[in-house]
Amino acid sequence: MADESEYRQIVGSLLYLTATRPDIMFASSLLARFMHNPTRKHMGTAKRVLRYVQGTLEYGVEYKKGMAATLIGYCDSDWAGSEDDRRSTSGYVFTLGSGMFSWASIKQNTVALSTAEAEYVSAAEATSQAKWLRFILEDFGEEQVDGTQILCDNTSAIAMAKNPVFHQKSRHISRKFHFIREAIQAKEIELIYCKSEDQVADILTKALSKDRFVYLRNLLGVKSVKGLEGSVGV
Repeated sequence: MADESEYRQIVGSLLYLTATRPDIMFASSLLARFMHNPTRKHMGTAKRVLRYVQGTLEYGVEYKKGMAATLIGYCDSDWAGSEDDRRSTSGYVFTLGSGMFSWASIKQNTVALSTAEAEYVSAAEATSQAKWLRFILEDFGEEQVDGTQILCDNTSAIAMAKNPVFHQKSRHISRKFHFIREAIQAKEIELIYCKSEDQVADILTKALSKDRFVYLRNLLGVKSVKGLEGSVGV
């Protein structure tokens, strides 16, 4: 077993950093699941993430001025990725103007019976966040006149959300997730298909190859602040 106190300190520090580093959100959230009785393997992984942060200290989210304050979301999910209980992990990220400003990696509360169900739950969680962000933005004088676009890479999940009569795959899903249909009908959100290779939220749901990770990190807008002009690195 690893030193539990040291492990908690490391993971706590990583979770603090996720406020400005969405690229470590998934790894930090995953490590946080093992706060009690962490193994040496968990400790080794935590220290590996620390080394990654140490090597990218100058990285941050790039924001460019003069961009329209339009809220756009991305949502994704793995399927049964947790080896302990086979639950899936949802991830969503929202852009406002040029940069990402809201993101999360969340372990789902129930076991999904299909990839479509896992993606549907993820879309519902993103919808909940979108509704809250729209409310906050309205208070700041940035009312979102049109429905917020949320990009999803699963056509079956989109069909379930848009068609209330689509019972075959959705009748067993908890009713609390079906409010996404009301949000679509009220034109608060618009669920749109995007290709899997362009799904930014993928970085928040699972471990990726180095090339895929770097590609999505760039799409997130997490870049080195060295040499940037006309932007602010956070």
